[in-house]
Amino acid sequence: MSKKEIAVVVGATGAFGKAIVTRLISEGLDVVAVARSTHDLKELAKEQGVIPCVADMSLDDSIEKVKAVIDRPVRMVVHAPGLPVAGGILVAAPNVMAEAVNIKVGGIMRLSRAVDAHLVAQSRLVAIGGHYGFEPTAYAAVAGVANAALTNAMRQLSLAYGPREVTAHLIAPGPADTDRMKNFVSKRAKENNISEEDVVNELLADSSIGALTTPEQVAWAISVLLAPEANAMTGSALMLDSGRRRGL
Repeated sequence: MSKKEIAVVVGATGAFGKAIVTRLISEGLDVVAVARSTHDLKELAKEQGVIPCVADMSLDDSIEKVKAVIDRPVRMVVHAPGLPVAGGILVAAPNVMAEAVNIKVGGIMRLSRAVDAHLVAQSRLVAIGGHYGFEPTAYAAVAGVANAALTNAMRQLSLAYGPREVTAHLIAPGPADTDRMKNFVSKRAKENNISEEDVVNELLADSSIGALTTPEQVAWAISVLLAPEANAMTGSALMLDSGRRRGL
């Protein structure tokens, strides 16, 4: 009996990562779950179809660590690492900005090199960015700059892999209902001397439907990319921002 094709998911133990892993397993793939924490991976690996891989994609040695656990065609690659909450452009530490770009852009470069030999026609490279890469704000400097750079990198990957019929995609959620968002809300409330409820209400008001994006919505969008018709979207961004982007 032949083995299933696999997906490789970086940031697998985060809020987005867990939802993505569950969704891709339901779509019939086994999942190489990549994360830095052995403890969190042990818990996730209890789910049938999960292959744990401890690696830090901000470091070059992660390439060989991921390579070592891949033994069959890779149908889906998802780069979904978290970023530190660092504040606005006037207060964010420059070294944190550099770290964020390394995590996002350096990470997808390392990941693509780790899986390269196992990519086949219709394989998907997917990165989770964020709408702040398209809609800059004064209070989310790190997310804005790192995700803008990631958008450029994914378009470059779409060009480089196009001749092999491998496609590259960016998923750009808006603010999401996760623990990272709670940390962001707490930090912004203290900086502006307002309540956390006020911060949440401001974020909801930015959405045309008054909502935050959910991890399950992001996982759904990634599963849509498994369809052969998704070839037409290579190099483009799927905006899952609940109606926050205002530009044309």
